[in-house]
Amino acid sequence: MTRAVDDFADRLRAAPQSRLQRGAAAEALELARELARRAQLVEEPGTEPRVMPDAGMFAAADQIAVAAHDLALVLSDEGQVEEAVGLVEEARKRAGV
Repeated sequence: MTRAVDDFADRLRAAPQSRLQRGAAAEALELARELARRAQLVEEPGTEPRVMPDAGMFAAADQIAVAAHDLALVLSDEGQVEEAVGLVEEARKRAGV
């Protein structure tokens, strides 16, 4: 999973500001929030997941990297890992990077 995320994050870092503004950063933030939510549900079952804050378009790549690495540490089921990779790949396509 981390390879797909690292690739997406690298593409975001290399993307021009105009592409980030046209939705790539928003797509990355949405993905980071979902990955963080999933990690929190595993780590802290029964508690309401906290929402990852919007740290700005230039931080979106780092936010998905951190959230995905956190999720990868807590997932033990291969099916869940594959599902998370699918989320990353779909978000990358929607972001256009």
